[in-house]
Amino acid sequence: MSVLAHWPRRSFALSQQELQQAVRAVESAFASTLETLRVDIGLKEMIEEIYVPLGGWITSIQRHKGGPLVVGINGAQGAGKSTLSNLLEVTLGEGFGLRVVSFSIDDLYKTRAEREVLSRQVHPLLYTRGVPGTHDVALGMEILASLMSAEPDRVTKIPVFDKSIDDRCPTSVWQEWVGPADVILFEGWCMGARPQSDAELQSPINALEQEEDADGSWRRYVNDQLKSAYAELFSKVDLLLMLQVPSMQAVYEWRSQQEKKLAERMRYIHDTQLPADHLKIMNESQIERFIQHYERLTCAMLAEMPVRADVTLRLNQNHKISDILVNRHGS
Repeated sequence: MSVLAHWPRRSFALSQQELQQAVRAVESAFASTLETLRVDIGLKEMIEEIYVPLGGWITSIQRHKGGPLVVGINGAQGAGKSTLSNLLEVTLGEGFGLRVVSFSIDDLYKTRAEREVLSRQVHPLLYTRGVPGTHDVALGMEILASLMSAEPDRVTKIPVFDKSIDDRCPTSVWQEWVGPADVILFEGWCMGARPQSDAELQSPINALEQEEDADGSWRRYVNDQLKSAYAELFSKVDLLLMLQVPSMQAVYEWRSQQEKKLAERMRYIHDTQLPADHLKIMNESQIERFIQHYERLTCAMLAEMPVRADVTLRLNQNHKISDILVNRHGS
């Protein structure tokens, strides 16, 4: 198998010797994690042609900055943000010797109880997790500030959100990181999103907005969040990487695949006779309605973000990287 895209040679930021050393180290590290990440057999070629050069580019910018570098990873539902984050975490750590911590904006979701209050006080659609306004942005700011601290003994606790129960996990299972990080990978579907104009908010774009947000109050609230709290959060991002999906139809299909994997997990738990009644699996119509919550911002980001993201990885219908656009030179 051959890769469809290669990292642009004009954007190689490190020497060939450094890159080859990193390739060997990363291939060795991934030998034991292939099954965990569920990446296909073309991984070796992708390491050499995409991930190590990308890692080298990030490393050169981190070295130039001389301190913690926050890398935002944007991508629609099912695009592969978590996999890319995992790949970069290993590449930067094993290949370039950096201390790397990663977390998702999804882990900042407000609890079900908090969203229930929000749905009563502001708009019923805010009970569904995902859109700006349903995250604990203040907690995200605290986490980033802590991770960027130079105090070697500082412990940063990062929340964990369990989508199968649609709620935040207890603090006893939160991720813990000690000391500062060289690179902070911060991924999320709306990472780096910008607010829309009032004119763009006027007309509903799908059945959900037409039927359940006829007066536009929900989408205006979401937009106001992007103008304020989320703008401050996203301003902490030094580099923005985008996984550009080919279409909204692909989002529906890929998110549906994710739900099927969750259903498989549910069957496994049932087979092992562990309690599984709490797991929430969506059917096709529920997935379609769920995705409609994200459609407005997803379409807006697909239209404008590729030209301003520092790196855009374009995906084809088969979920493969087919093109790479670099809008910033390495340092």
